[in-house]
Amino acid sequence: MKQTVNLTIDGQAVEAKVGQTVLEAAAAVGIKIPALCHHPALKPIGACRMCLIEISRHQPLYPACTYEVSEGLAVTTRNERIDQARRFVLDMLFSERNHYCMYCEMSGNCELQDLGYEYGLDHWAYPTYVEPFPVDASRDTFLMDHNRCILCRRCVRACSELVANHTLGMRQRGAKTMVSADLNLPFGDSSCVGCGTCLQVCPTGALIDKRSAYLDMGHKVEMERVKSTCSQCSVGCGIEILTRGGNIVRVEGDWDATPNGGVLCQKGRFDPLYDKRDRITVPMIRKNGALQAVDWEAALGMAARHLAQVPASGVGVVSTSYATNEALYMIESLFGQKLGTDKIELLDAALPRLPVRYGSLGQIAESDLLLVVGANPVEDQPVASFLIKRAVDQGARLIVVDGPDNPLIPFAHMNFEIAALEDAANVAARAESPLVLYAAGAAEGDLAKLQGLERATFVALEPGGNARGAAALGLNGHHVGDEVEVVYVLLGEQPWTEAETEKVAENAFLIVQASYDSPFTERADIVLPAAIWSERPGTLTNLEGSLCETKQAIAPAGEAKADWEILNLLADKLGHGPAISLAELSALAAQGLN
Repeated sequence: MKQTVNLTIDGQAVEAKVGQTVLEAAAAVGIKIPALCHHPALKPIGACRMCLIEISRHQPLYPACTYEVSEGLAVTTRNERIDQARRFVLDMLFSERNHYCMYCEMSGNCELQDLGYEYGLDHWAYPTYVEPFPVDASRDTFLMDHNRCILCRRCVRACSELVANHTLGMRQRGAKTMVSADLNLPFGDSSCVGCGTCLQVCPTGALIDKRSAYLDMGHKVEMERVKSTCSQCSVGCGIEILTRGGNIVRVEGDWDATPNGGVLCQKGRFDPLYDKRDRITVPMIRKNGALQAVDWEAALGMAARHLAQVPASGVGVVSTSYATNEALYMIESLFGQKLGTDKIELLDAALPRLPVRYGSLGQIAESDLLLVVGANPVEDQPVASFLIKRAVDQGARLIVVDGPDNPLIPFAHMNFEIAALEDAANVAARAESPLVLYAAGAAEGDLAKLQGLERATFVALEPGGNARGAAALGLNGHHVGDEVEVVYVLLGEQPWTEAETEKVAENAFLIVQASYDSPFTERADIVLPAAIWSERPGTLTNLEGSLCETKQAIAPAGEAKADWEILNLLADKLGHGPAISLAELSALAAQGLN
């Protein structure tokens, strides 16, 4: 069967894939067709009519976003007839609500405004709508201004098709039609999960990011975009960090990235930008019972002296699994191999690996049955939960094996307790392509009951941000205990918990590498300031085992340094140097991961 067709667009010969729309075929060869209701990640609905094209001079105009290509098709995307139709659409859109651009927070970042300029609209052809519409500011991070809405339904479709949360819909009719959350609840009181996907796809100022809009962060042409990887959980979503003048404006999902395909959760999009903890920006050592600022030379020199004067059995390491592969490699290389300690403990250890076939999150969409065992992705890996709910919408069956409080149970076809895992496995065995997603809620002995699922593929929903990388580098256990004299804590950005501080003996000399103040740093004898997610380059290994790059978007605060760089400099101080470049360190870490 033929996979491509030949057509002409504006006189240009184009080869397109069978099933593509004219809009997609034109975009693939760099021909721009304007659209407002269309978004590449969403199913086309042909609502706004901005993408009207001419197939034949004697036929009506057709929407390019829904018109499929065919052999020999001749398409015209721009002439006076088409421009007149598009200007009429714009005139009508500007008349329906209050689109007075000079008073809109999104002026300069608005697709409707851009098209107004492109098609020469210098006045309103029709009276504008004067009745005020409500503004919903009940969410902490973004608001809904119905006065700026053009009813394109991008937000409604994104909530349904991409996040599968189905919070948004439409209410009332005609000129009074409005986007609605649940049964006309305020956004903040609705079932909205705060992921911000609706915000990212909105073409106007109807959905507004409070932080970037009201802090006058600038127009899109003034911003720089840095593609990176979210490190807030183990999914490893692709992100774009938008910066201006050395400041982060906002975070958006990268539509071209896997496994998220542009979708982010609240943890990845908003939480890091609203972190109110106090940053550590200078090295400090304890003098006369209080921490005092010093330079890096003094702090690293003191740390090296204390580490060098105790035997290997007296050194312990507690490390976050949110660190980069390069930092974790340095932990194993410096402390494990060169200093000889076997007391290296992770705050989040990787899950047990079973003798089964492992897959990727992308296979969620291809499976007819999803078996979630001892996992709570809604809380721990929200984007994975979006993919699961999306698959359920497409007809996949969901079985949750966990306690009654698991948030996925309302979407499940069946629910079993962990004790009845074998019964769940018997159901899954009858599926054609089952996918098992498991986490720490199931013991390794319980998981052994699933090894007989010959057609199943497995995905381990790893804790932390880089537990998979840590395990590959040999860091996955070895309790520190109370018999150590010096403890090095690689805390990074990880929030402190009482259980974590209990891992460190009270009388041990404590060296803490951290980004924020915490009870760990309050107990520390030496504090080394670490760069945060947006300030450090490096790599992470996501739960699929894929190597993901993190890029530096802004300069580190104060004198903070990347996690791997601090350990690199410490190794040099201990005589295990000289310090090497990031490229060399990344290559060594990659060898260790393999």
